Amino acid sequence: MRILGVDPGTIVTGYGIVDFNGNELRYVDSGIIELKKIKILSEKLAEIYENLRRLVKTYRPEGIAIEAAFYGKNIQSAMKIGYARGAALLLAAHSGIAPGEYSPREIKKSVVGNGNASKEQVKFMIAKLLSIKTDEMAFDETDALSVAVCHAFNSTRSNKKTASWKSFVKNNPEKIIES
Repeated sequence: MRILGVDPGTIVTGYGIVDFNGNELRYVDSGIIELKKIKILSEKLAEIYENLRRLVKTYRPEGIAIEAAFYGKNIQSAMKIGYARGAALLLAAHSGIAPGEYSPREIKKSVVGNGNASKEQVKFMIAKLLSIKTDEMAFDETDALSVAVCHAFNSTRSNKKTASWKSFVKNNPEKIIES
């Protein structure tokens, strides 16, 4: 399964693409979408959408994972992250790929084993898990890779349980009794 992970932001959006087969992870690509020079929010969102659309067209992921909004001390920052998430969610909808959404704590726990891990610890574990050098990577990039890895790890669990009634019905049509 190929997974596109997104660390949304309106200044920098990170992306990371991994392949997950069985229990094996493989690095495919990663990077950042720089948005500092764009002043108008709607243009930033269009830039996020278009860049992610190009990635989906090029790499054909079967899964898209997006970091959930985190509300810290600044509600304005949380709202802006929400807008960037919206661009990524719209892309998932237009691509016909059901997105996975994970909180920062969930991602850190999945990758590092500690929900309070630092960005440095996440970066270190991404380097180990994917057998890559992360020294030159921005935190937004390694964070996006960690979102993809979290989705990979959670996809094996979600195969054992059903996330929603809608997906249960879709995956088990023989169990549905029409009245």
